[in-house]
Amino acid sequence: MPSFQTRLKITGLRPGNPPEAVMDTAVEALGTRHHVEAHQLQLAGGVPQLNLRFLVDATEYSGENRQARDSAAMMRDAVERVALTGALAVLRRSRGRWTPV
Repeated sequence: MPSFQTRLKITGLRPGNPPEAVMDTAVEALGTRHHVEAHQLQLAGGVPQLNLRFLVDATEYSGENRQARDSAAMMRDAVERVALTGALAVLRRSRGRWTPV
């Protein structure tokens, strides 16, 4: 199964939401479509960033990439209900390296 990673910048919380709701929402949303292998919060240039690694069912290369991009966008939409977001990146594991999709 191909492995993908999504990186989503978080620029703020929406009122009434605790910080942990951001990661919980992201994992729950992405988990409705794919197996989430790992998740973590990092600081990238001083800005919080969610990193989620997930698997996509093997089909054909461009279809797998499309599924990953669509799922990352759906996850971002869910996170937007609890937080303000910035840049979203989707990467694919290929030959031991993460490459943009």
